[in-house]
Amino acid sequence: MKILITGGTVFASRYAAEYFVKKGNEVFVINRNSRPQSYGVNLIESDRHALKQQLKDITFDLVFDITAYNSADISDLIDGLGKFHSYIMVSSSAVYPETLAQPFKENMLPGSNIHWGDYGTNKIAAEKTLLDRYPDAYIIRPPYLYGKMNNLYREAFVFDCAEADMPFYVPHDGEMQLQFFDIEDMCRFAEILMQMQPEQKIFNVGNSKTVTVKEWVQACYNAVGKNAVICSAPQEADVRSYFPFRDYSYILDVSEQCKLMTSVRPLEQGLKDSYEWYKNNKTLVRRKDYINYIKENFY
Repeated sequence: MKILITGGTVFASRYAAEYFVKKGNEVFVINRNSRPQSYGVNLIESDRHALKQQLKDITFDLVFDITAYNSADISDLIDGLGKFHSYIMVSSSAVYPETLAQPFKENMLPGSNIHWGDYGTNKIAAEKTLLDRYPDAYIIRPPYLYGKMNNLYREAFVFDCAEADMPFYVPHDGEMQLQFFDIEDMCRFAEILMQMQPEQKIFNVGNSKTVTVKEWVQACYNAVGKNAVICSAPQEADVRSYFPFRDYSYILDVSEQCKLMTSVRPLEQGLKDSYEWYKNNKTLVRRKDYINYIKENFY
């Protein structure tokens, strides 16, 4: 296939670009060329909002839009495209209002979520613009993505704590539920959508099994070969100052995904792979000052 991937230099978009190159596809990436490019990709050096004629003469089998965050991101890219056959947008679970009954299902009406703010409402606007402009597009709504090349300081933060033999501080009692989706599974599901072309256009994606915060932390420590000592953080502490996720528990119903993709990577294996990547790529992760906050406030 001839595939256009938006971004292509960090985490999800970079992993996707390398994944589809390895599968023998002709992969084009569109970015400003401010970071090193992956081997084997065709670079289109441009901002998606400033496309002229760079894409007009190329026919893509798939536009895999991983970096659309608002309506203008969608409309400006579509305006710059020539011919294309399929379009898959990576949206977010943030489009579901926290007031809806859980697990969230694809047929529920999107709306503002106080935990996600503008990020969620902008994703809703992007989805609407895409389906207005191209009704045959597919939209996937993941929970927390993780895995190789994750430049966000999430599992990497726990790996650092494990390497330093630190206790890990969790919000409340550590029983809050988290749901994840391995970046490789996201690419696999995109392939399945291309192959099967299902009538349904919007899919929740993710592991069907959620884990508690404590279970996730222990799995991260296990990936490093350590055992976690888990403590409850002081109740008055600001969660976002010491913990890499929002203080918000939600669950996606991924039964429609499971009908098309019957297995996903076990979380434990995905975290081991993530740690193997992280050990050799620590400078690529955008760190936050969680550890100093913990040492200054919890010890």
